[in-house]
Amino acid sequence: MLSRIRDRQARRKQALQLHELIVEQSRVPVFYTDLGVPDTMLGRYEMVCLHAYLVLTRLKRDGEARLAQTLHDLIFDDFDVALREAGLGDMGIGHRIKKLARNLHGRISVYESGIAGADAEMATILRRNMYASVEPTEEQVTAMITYVRAARAAMDAGSSGVELLANGTAFVPPAARTGEAVG
Repeated sequence: MLSRIRDRQARRKQALQLHELIVEQSRVPVFYTDLGVPDTMLGRYEMVCLHAYLVLTRLKRDGEARLAQTLHDLIFDDFDVALREAGLGDMGIGHRIKKLARNLHGRISVYESGIAGADAEMATILRRNMYASVEPTEEQVTAMITYVRAARAAMDAGSSGVELLANGTAFVPPAARTGEAVG
């Protein structure tokens, strides 16, 4: 019994650290200033979804389904708080959280197919989701595709996703300007 409690506490602590890294990477200013992601609640949500996709996919591949679920729950707890801080009342929160969860699961599926597909497919996915409310330049979309592919490659490298994130090496820095290489 105590072992299960300790395991759950350790898993929650790891998930909190992973969540912090996801949010920190999602808030890197270059995404908004140079790569054209709208600096809005929706744009920030899309960036969290992208980085959550990278981490959750790696955790599940590593057989860390329980940690992935704990992280998933923390992400949605954070979304709940953000919606409440934005002034949405209790009556609509549950419905909105369910919609956000469906959206995240949809993003995970399409990003996975985009990674496996050609750049044109990934560009379509990014324009439909991340850039839905803005009109990015081709250079911004290309730079974001380069970032997503490099971030996925970095996440796939190494011994385990948990170790990569603990070392702070899982996420590559995005290009500071649209013409720069990521890495």
